[in-house]
Amino acid sequence: MKELLFLIHRIPFPPNKGDKIRSYHILKHLSLTYRVHVGAFVDDSQDWRHAEDLKDLCGEMCLLPLNPLRSKLASLSGFLTGEALSLPYYRNAEMSAWVDRIVRERPLTGILIFSSAMAQYVEKLDSYPRVLDFVDVDSDKWRQYAEKKSWPLNWVYRREGRRLLDFDRRMAKRFDQSLFVSEHEASLFKTLAPESADKVFALEMGVDTDFFDAGTDYVSPYPEGTDVLVFTGAMDYWANVDAVTWLAREVFPQVLRLRPAARFYIVGVRPTPAVLALGKIDGVVVTGAVKEIRPYLAHARLAVAPLRIARGIQSKVLEAMAMGKSVIASSKAMEGIVAEERLDLRVADEPENWVHAIVEVLENSALPERSSTNRAFILNRYSWERNLSRLDHCWEAP
Repeated sequence: MKELLFLIHRIPFPPNKGDKIRSYHILKHLSLTYRVHVGAFVDDSQDWRHAEDLKDLCGEMCLLPLNPLRSKLASLSGFLTGEALSLPYYRNAEMSAWVDRIVRERPLTGILIFSSAMAQYVEKLDSYPRVLDFVDVDSDKWRQYAEKKSWPLNWVYRREGRRLLDFDRRMAKRFDQSLFVSEHEASLFKTLAPESADKVFALEMGVDTDFFDAGTDYVSPYPEGTDVLVFTGAMDYWANVDAVTWLAREVFPQVLRLRPAARFYIVGVRPTPAVLALGKIDGVVVTGAVKEIRPYLAHARLAVAPLRIARGIQSKVLEAMAMGKSVIASSKAMEGIVAEERLDLRVADEPENWVHAIVEVLENSALPERSSTNRAFILNRYSWERNLSRLDHCWEAP
């Protein structure tokens, strides 16, 4: 069996957030054809118990702890070296030694990097076919962060955007192919790195439609007689925190006045103090981690994605559509998704537009007939098997 080296910035299990969903399904797909040697960091102590779940998909595996606080302190060295702070954040001598050994001892067909900061481990290995899955244009995400913050964070984020783009352009030039999560992200990177445009491609996300299936009979987690709009996601991620805070404070009170039975559920792990505080707002419920997210989607009247900072494709939108739910999303949250007019999908940005869209859905006595087309759309466009087929020939000689 042919062999690959696959380096990932975060353990690809459990597949419960955007990057881990993508890296897990990539690993699962590649393991059908290759013996995949996986190196990754574990930044959540709860994830160590999932190491066993990966063994059947991997050849050799190197999982190393990453303490976010220590890594943030280590990243400050980037101010002295002039590099992006993301690089020393993920720099690790033990990982480097493991990579060197795998390259020396294993007959590798090629190398796949997930997240550009991991490219530093194989930057000089030009003799191997190398593919870099950037996922998103992270440098632009830092630019967006800078626009939302005041000094000195806006200066730090703006600097990170510039320095990371410099590194990303250098890596794209050296690697054989660069992949992005959507055509929108790929097109943006082509404009930022025109010298590598001919090697930049989209590898779109997918959805596990067997798992996200509204046909399963889930027990409702909601009080009877409520009309629920639900947001799902990791609630320590700043873009998610910003999104739910904005909706809870600027939009939902107006919805509640018009629809007293409305409830806004914020469902996701590790809610920050700012998110927990939203639970004091009338009609807003913060669940924290839940054992099973699908019942919260299945029994909600609609799913919301009011992100004001976003890159790539929002898995939360695709998963809700796979469950046949009505969806309201911001234009930022929809940037990477190629939607169609027939879908039960509304795009809103201003508070008054959000209020109107939410009330419109809640006032329907039953879900619109178009809701079933959401799942059909996902089955047709966002199948993992369909979208990951691009990887099948990445390391073959021309």
